Amino acid sequence: MDQHTPIDTQTKLVGLLGRPLGHSFSPAMHNRAFNALGLNYCYLPIEVADQDLETVTACLAKMNFAGYNVTIPHKIRIMDCLDTIDPLAKAIGAVNTVTIVNGHTTGFNTDGLGFVQSLEVASGLTVKDKDILLLGCGGAARAIAMTLAQQGASRITICNRTEQKAHTLSLDVNRQGRDCCKAIPMMAGPMETVLGDTDILVNTTSVGMHPQEEQSPIEAHLLHGNLVVCDIVYNPPRTQLLKIAQQKECRIVEGLGMLVYQGAAAFKLWTEREAPVEIMFGAIRPE
Repeated sequence: MDQHTPIDTQTKLVGLLGRPLGHSFSPAMHNRAFNALGLNYCYLPIEVADQDLETVTACLAKMNFAGYNVTIPHKIRIMDCLDTIDPLAKAIGAVNTVTIVNGHTTGFNTDGLGFVQSLEVASGLTVKDKDILLLGCGGAARAIAMTLAQQGASRITICNRTEQKAHTLSLDVNRQGRDCCKAIPMMAGPMETVLGDTDILVNTTSVGMHPQEEQSPIEAHLLHGNLVVCDIVYNPPRTQLLKIAQQKECRIVEGLGMLVYQGAAAFKLWTEREAPVEIMFGAIRPE
């Protein structure tokens, strides 16, 4: 049984702002980490309606909060409620972590960093100078692409069913990050051409998640054994894409790691301590 630090007047509070929050792993993950290090912190889920966001954030800045996470549907609108935005979060256009120091709020985005750290730990590769194919162009893809550009990826190719969206995101990465990004249509021919020189394939689409557990966002014959294949879907832990990639003898990276490492980056921002990553994994890993 976990040994919980008693809550008292010195307890630093952190939390998660969003709605709904019943599915979130974050409270269990962070409170287990705080307890493991003996830190007098407590992580709370805080459901906030859109119309109340500005009022709630103003109040948190005046309370005993060290900061908070932000999730759907507030990651974009929260930026209007903060004093300072980190440059990477500004380029991404969304904030998922906020620090509060002497009432001053600063917004960060740790999603892309969490992905990169998960990838590098699980695969043994660094993203610097690597060619990467990114499937999808939603919020997670945007955070990952901007971070990959910042971290020195050689080439980032974005592939999406709506090619214009991929083109728009690639232009944003080139303008705000580094000139290293291009877009292709989600068609077998262009994908096969790019994959011939690709080091890392990343799925940021929802294909593979319930109710699409038996589907893969890419045809099996396009994969080759030199690829590292990553999926940010974490339920199920091993998606159909990752099962196919294993059969092709690719190295694989499961989605749960991104969730843990983005949380670990937030943990360090709040506490200035390295997060106990394995303990965080243990708090949320399926039995």
